[in-house]
Amino acid sequence: MSRQLVNKSTEELNDKIVIIGAGPAGLTAAYQLCKLGKKSIVLEKDQLVGGIAKTINYKNYLFDIGGHRFFTKINEARHMWQEVLQEDLLHRKRLSRIYYNKKYFFYPIRILNALSGLGIRNSSMIILSYIHAHIFPYKNEETFEHWITNRFGKRLFNTFFKSYTEKVWGIPCNEIRAEWAAQRIKGLSLRSAVKNALMKPYKRRDVNITKTLIDSFDYPKLGPGMMWQNVSNIIQKNGSIVCLGSEVETIIWNKKKNRIDSIEVRANGQKTLFYGNNFISTMPIRELIQKMQPAVPREVLHAANNLNYRDFLTVALIVNQPDLFPDNWIYIHDPLVKLGRVQNFKNWSPDMVADRNKSCLGLEYFCFEGDELWNMRDEDLIELGKRELEVIGLVKSSDIEDGSVVRMPKAYPAYDSKYREMLNIIRQYLKGISNLQLIGRNGLHRYNNQDHSMLTAMLAVENIHGADHDLWSVNEEKEYHEDCKISY
Repeated sequence: MSRQLVNKSTEELNDKIVIIGAGPAGLTAAYQLCKLGKKSIVLEKDQLVGGIAKTINYKNYLFDIGGHRFFTKINEARHMWQEVLQEDLLHRKRLSRIYYNKKYFFYPIRILNALSGLGIRNSSMIILSYIHAHIFPYKNEETFEHWITNRFGKRLFNTFFKSYTEKVWGIPCNEIRAEWAAQRIKGLSLRSAVKNALMKPYKRRDVNITKTLIDSFDYPKLGPGMMWQNVSNIIQKNGSIVCLGSEVETIIWNKKKNRIDSIEVRANGQKTLFYGNNFISTMPIRELIQKMQPAVPREVLHAANNLNYRDFLTVALIVNQPDLFPDNWIYIHDPLVKLGRVQNFKNWSPDMVADRNKSCLGLEYFCFEGDELWNMRDEDLIELGKRELEVIGLVKSSDIEDGSVVRMPKAYPAYDSKYREMLNIIRQYLKGISNLQLIGRNGLHRYNNQDHSMLTAMLAVENIHGADHDLWSVNEEKEYHEDCKISY
């Protein structure tokens, strides 16, 4: 149970570090501070820790908000996972496929499977398109479409990337910035995918392999939320405080000194001021800027208001069947359904299901907060999920006995045509605030995986103790995390 601070005095709080958000980044910062003998206060508006990496318990069936592989090249992140989870960190084989044109295609690519599914003629056209893209590439890779076409060819882009990506983001591929592809699938191309398919299995386990192509990963026995609940328990046992159900309402700063003074939080109908010498924020930048008092200059507020997000909801369905399909997850590239991806949590860990004779699926829908899909009643979303699973032939709706819905706002910071300019304005302004650091996916408005979010937290802790790391550079360049050294 997290403790509330209503009765704590200002003097008791002054020497502490205040962290906004109890997701992977915020809790990693608190954990690293704890190892250095420093206490912190973590403020979380949700009733669960973990952020987008939390695990939901519905009638003892566990499901994630998306799937969260524990794989990284960052040794410090790997060591922390192992240190916290120990024997509860399972090693899992990966199987993921693409559902396209009523057929299943292995991902990463398997040549015979791809040829038989697409046909010789279509496969030949894909190869010719790939050759054309290398002879006549886009010289300036501004958009997602440019980036993918240069590495796969236009035909494969239209076949496997275009419809699914637009379903995820809700905007055309030519409006999505190339930076998103560079972060999410960096190092991947048709050549690397084919090479990976031909390599011997032992070579594919090399740590330098493209993350998209990994064929195994680690995963907590009870889901990723187990990791972050354990971290929360550890830091609280060592004197730090985690406040759940605590929403930041105002960030009070001193314009003359360029420092944050305190944070006003509402919890259980009461407002509390939290003081500290250093502040670390994982909250969405748009909200951070909007909540600063006194107000920031108009152009900075305008920039924040123009940062956009893609929201997300999971429909978890309990299926009265012990074995449905062997995949960890399946990408749904079918315009006839709104469904984006299906997770089979029993294949992530058998301990995720309460009854071994049943299965639990997570159906992922991408939406905007407030749109028709987001506002659907839970009952209607569960019925939609049942119908769509039957349409694509995965599950009979009569076998589905129960379901639950979880909505996740601001799941994905959007890389639209204006985000870069807006973010640069905000970055330049926040540089002047000496005791505030931004970390994590939404803190930096960067589509990081949890390992890179953890790295930003580790570096932020070092900065508090005299280092000068540029947190905005993490995951910006391909090799940044391999070159950077953590001192403890």
